[in-house]
Amino acid sequence: MEAIDAENQAIEEAKRNRNNYEPILLSNGESLKQLLARSRYLLYKNNDNWTVE
Repeated sequence: MEAIDAENQAIEEAKRNRNNYEPILLSNGESLKQLLARSRYLLYKNNDNWTVE
């Protein structure tokens, strides 16, 4: 995912420059990388455990 790769690159660049990386936080308090990583987990989660009533 492009957004995750972009944030990883920004983190690495901050480390090389000896700066602190401060991600932009969304209204729920997560960074875009965190939101996408959590969403990806939900998308690929085993659907056998889900029940529809």
